[in-house]
Amino acid sequence: MTKPWQPYARHILDAIAKIHRIEARGDLTQDEVLYDAALRNLQTLSEATQLLPEDKKAAYPDIPWREIIGFRNILVHNYLGEIDPLTVMTVVSRHLASLEAAVRAMLENEPDSPSGECS
Repeated sequence: MTKPWQPYARHILDAIAKIHRIEARGDLTQDEVLYDAALRNLQTLSEATQLLPEDKKAAYPDIPWREIIGFRNILVHNYLGEIDPLTVMTVVSRHLASLEAAVRAMLENEPDSPSGECS
């Protein structure tokens, strides 16, 4: 039996919503607490994208799925300080909207699965 993927998709959407709320509180490039909170949610959503089925991701070739996973590795391991607040702001401002739209579309195009439902 295959594990349902929908909870991971909803987890991605939750992390994106949190990032938007974090952004509304102030400038991520100036407030290290907000920056750290945004980083944690980027890590969470990046990890969850790895658990989406490949066939679902293939339907959205404009989303850089491999790069998201690579970004997760950089976030988690902080290779030589490659991440900085401006990089994070760029990711948030340029890439989250398209990821959010793709994940929402995945969920909308999938019939509800009672075993995969979560609140």
